[in-house]
Amino acid sequence: MSDTSLDSLVLHATDNAVSWITLNRPEAMNAVTWDQRERVISLLAEASGDPGVRAVVITATGKGFCAGADLRGAPGSAERVPGDVARTIKLGAQRLVSAVLDCEKPVIAAVNGTAAGIGAHLAFACDLVIAAEQAKFIEVFVRRGLVPDGGGAYLLPRLIGPQRAKELMFFGDSVPAADAERLGLVNRVVPVDELEKTARAWAERLASGPTRAIAMTKQLVNAALESDRATAFAAEAAAQEINMTTADANEGVASFVERRSPSYEGR
Repeated sequence: MSDTSLDSLVLHATDNAVSWITLNRPEAMNAVTWDQRERVISLLAEASGDPGVRAVVITATGKGFCAGADLRGAPGSAERVPGDVARTIKLGAQRLVSAVLDCEKPVIAAVNGTAAGIGAHLAFACDLVIAAEQAKFIEVFVRRGLVPDGGGAYLLPRLIGPQRAKELMFFGDSVPAADAERLGLVNRVVPVDELEKTARAWAERLASGPTRAIAMTKQLVNAALESDRATAFAAEAAAQEINMTTADANEGVASFVERRSPSYEGR
């Protein structure tokens, strides 16, 4: 697929220090292809290293956020050999979810419609999730006789606990946005015509914040459920030590002493 064609399938723009990544295959409910996945992973990596980007929004066009994986066009041999499936998952869906979790900038999912399979996990991996009222989330794997991939069994118990996670994964029922908010999968539900406005307001607020402090806070929170207290406290102390060398931390303290609003530059 040419870069020009791929650019039309994953729209990208940076506005007010926010990187907007938009899946654009509305006719396929934004089922994500191999090429699209690689493009999203690349854009997230670029956001981490670009000082001009201080927040990220992942969203989509049409009625679907992402209906899962579209494996057509994926590289591979015609004959499957042992190890192929595990390798495909590790290099594919797991890399996509890891790219969101590891992005050094806060990532918001603006879920405009159905998020199924890896599409749901793409949203759940984001730091904040805003959903349109008509959005729904589906752990579709069981309907196909499959085990969840893309980190679903890792993400869901951390968000809603093991029993709720099993309920969603065992039955594969569609979860409306309002129920997803009640369960704790979604931060906010808004009318569809307010989705972009709300996502923009949140992202621009994050983009005007102390970017490095937010990055380290993200790392601490993501690691917290896998750490014992001593490890978590040591990581917190190390993060504080590093962050106090940043210009934004100095500005934050100075603005407090001088009784004025801080002006953070993201460094």
